[in-house]
Amino acid sequence: MVPNKTRGEFTRNPRKDSEGLSETPDLEFEYADTDKWAAELSELYSYTEGPEFALNRKCFEEEFRAHVSDKKWIELDAAEHRAHAMRLLDSLEVIAREKRLKVARAILYMAQGTFAECSSEAEVQSWMRYNIFLLLDVGTFSALVELLNMEIDNSAACSSAVRKPAISLADSTDLRVLLNIMYLMVETIQQDDPADKPEWKIIRETFRTELGSPLFNNEPISVMLFGMVTKFCSGHAPHFPMKKVLLLLWKSILFTLGGFEQLQSIKIRKREELGLPPLPEDSIRVIRSMRAASPPASASDLIEQQQKRARREHKALIKQDNLDAFNEKDPYKADDSREDEDDNDDNDNSIETETFPLERDEVMPPPIPQPPSERVSLPKGLPWAPKVREKDIENFLESSRSKFIGYTLGSDTDTVVGLPRPIHESIKTLKQVCFFFFNSIFIHGEEEVEMCATELLYQGILPSLPQYMIALLKILLAAAPTSKAKTDSINILADVLPEEMPTTVLQSMKLGVDVNRHKEIIVKAISAILLLLLKHFKLNHIYQFEYMAQHLVFANCIPLILKFFNQNIMSYITAKNSISVLDFPSCVVYELPELTAESLEAGDNNQFCWRNLFSCINLLRILNKLTKWKHSRTMMLVVFKSAPILKRALKVKQAMMQLYVLKLLKVQTKYLGRQWRKSNMKTMSAIYQKVRHRLNDDWAYGNDLDARPWDFQAEECALRASIERFNSRRYDKSHSNPDFLPVDNCLQSVLGQRVDLPEDFQMNYDLWLEREVFSKPISWEELLQ
Repeated sequence: MVPNKTRGEFTRNPRKDSEGLSETPDLEFEYADTDKWAAELSELYSYTEGPEFALNRKCFEEEFRAHVSDKKWIELDAAEHRAHAMRLLDSLEVIAREKRLKVARAILYMAQGTFAECSSEAEVQSWMRYNIFLLLDVGTFSALVELLNMEIDNSAACSSAVRKPAISLADSTDLRVLLNIMYLMVETIQQDDPADKPEWKIIRETFRTELGSPLFNNEPISVMLFGMVTKFCSGHAPHFPMKKVLLLLWKSILFTLGGFEQLQSIKIRKREELGLPPLPEDSIRVIRSMRAASPPASASDLIEQQQKRARREHKALIKQDNLDAFNEKDPYKADDSREDEDDNDDNDNSIETETFPLERDEVMPPPIPQPPSERVSLPKGLPWAPKVREKDIENFLESSRSKFIGYTLGSDTDTVVGLPRPIHESIKTLKQVCFFFFNSIFIHGEEEVEMCATELLYQGILPSLPQYMIALLKILLAAAPTSKAKTDSINILADVLPEEMPTTVLQSMKLGVDVNRHKEIIVKAISAILLLLLKHFKLNHIYQFEYMAQHLVFANCIPLILKFFNQNIMSYITAKNSISVLDFPSCVVYELPELTAESLEAGDNNQFCWRNLFSCINLLRILNKLTKWKHSRTMMLVVFKSAPILKRALKVKQAMMQLYVLKLLKVQTKYLGRQWRKSNMKTMSAIYQKVRHRLNDDWAYGNDLDARPWDFQAEECALRASIERFNSRRYDKSHSNPDFLPVDNCLQSVLGQRVDLPEDFQMNYDLWLEREVFSKPISWEELLQ
């Protein structure tokens, strides 16, 4: 591998194919909930925070030496460890801020694995697990939450930060120390290690339940962190270390709600409870087994292809006999593709890796007789089982009835009387692959709501969910590499910029890498938060998902994601914005080598940046979820000219990313016109091969019933009205909508209800009787009439 002109972008050695097109390497990337544990730990710290590791150690050793003899921490027994942890926890309750910060740094050093006494990274990580489970067991996390609440409400710090012209790392010291400890605890405890002690497993499950329950300040910890995000974006607390807040928010949601494997198991369990058939396949395994495809040719490559094709055509005119022989060999060849057999596979820089049966060379000659014992190898099947919706079956039956009989039956999908036999067979096939779902749109009477972690989180963020979505997208916009610096944009670099700006070239290069890395980590955290929430809300109740999705659309999430991808996506995925020797824990275990401008420029030897590829896939999945089955939002993709942007993203040779790009291209293909389809037949073939088929879906030809004029407002308003009815019926207990309240029309039960009268009324009951009853004449005849 040799570096390209763009820093950090690698290609294969200058070996080219017969058409002169450089090969793109396959990216050996495995999608997961998170990166490796060591990488997730190192991304918590910016490189500017490096000197604070020694400060944390100093604070711990001062506290340790004051109460313990000359022994090392690793030499103490479990009882002594616990006693010292309790002493530190008691010291956190002091009033003096400086003393409290020193104790918090000592606890942070424990959570960092007491690294000065370790000789390897594995030893540091082992002591991290031990110390963090110890800290959690003595009640440290609850104390940290209380201190964090104090810092959030610290109006003096907020007003000081607002008045400052430039905010630096020093303005968020207390917050950063607290958030560091909390993140290390959540990130470490959620790592499920088979070698853990039985009591540690009990502690983990208890902590998971507490973290998702409204035990901290009467709300889940995630709701408190969402509040920090909105306060930061409003400009009232510009000193908040937003990267650490977002990382802690992401890991709290991941730990309490579960990752993608847990989502799949919950989906399977719920389908079993509702008596629905099992899923046809495990989507995670299918995607992991898919192979990457070759990217489409660039403009320069196409020009080069045309030039070489012209030279071949000139050569073919001279050697007419060779051309005749070629045409005889392959009679199905198109007239304008007169290419030599040797170049046929190489010059076609196509999007797919597997050809159709009719495109294979072995199909063209007559079949060669095979012995009975040998089996003929068949072409590989499609990766996904086909699906169809109930609505599609209804539309098919309605059109068939109108055509053959002349009547319609609405949503009846069982009556096939009078229809031809082939229609019966078609209905049978469609029902075999129909994707059944169950969802309670409206339930009469009291609705039983399962109070799971997802439901508790939705109830917590429901009142301010629109503000939370806007805040996350604001930060995402500020962190996107395509965003330009504006005076009105928020400053997300408060927890990375040092007090004194760099004075040398080397320091400037290091800070530049740190800032870019900081932005990449923020994009990674926000993309993961949004995707996790969308998936869990969709599984819990469809209207919870629709509520969040609609507010993302209203906050311009679709054009924002397209703007993010409107860049050199290969440069972003292969960016080298990291300095491995400064990553935790290697930076505290080994001696730091001397950094030079050349070593910073070269970066590491990784083929790609895991977090950037992870972010890109997450953003594509979010875009798919926002636009799926929404005609008006699909038209937004067309209006914003997303097709060329998405097609450029296909240059990344990673199967999962290509799949979600092809899905987005598929939903808008029918609206892009015949010329686009004609010019992108290789992309169309890849969609056929890699994306799930929906029977009766004319995605490639534009004959769909939904190809109607774009009426965004009506569609979104109808959806919004349904969402508001759901939220009002289920969560608005104090001001319930009278339309959904039960009405008691029985006279006896109404009169028999017990009414609590106020105390002053009971004391003056005789006066009330005299004034309102006895002193007023009653005309009984009129009353009886």
